[in-house]
Amino acid sequence: MIIQQAQIKVNLPIQLKEYLQSQAGKFGMPLAGYIKYLILKDVAQADYPIFYASKKTEDAYEQARKEEAQGKLIKIDDINVFPKKK
Repeated sequence: MIIQQAQIKVNLPIQLKEYLQSQAGKFGMPLAGYIKYLILKDVAQADYPIFYASKKTEDAYEQARKEEAQGKLIKIDDINVFPKKK
């Protein structure tokens, strides 16, 4: 399973950065890995929200899958030249 990731830039006071580096060093971890560990440890206790698709969205998805299987989809190379509905 591929998990999408985002890169985050954080500005820290130098003293805090040095403290975090020393803590990371105790575990033999790079600073970024240690910060990620701290974040994961913090959110592990929180309820992670789960969002479900609506019935309308699920139905539209199923219809699109059927049309794909039937070869009814149209390949669009340029969205600005989108075909008009028939």
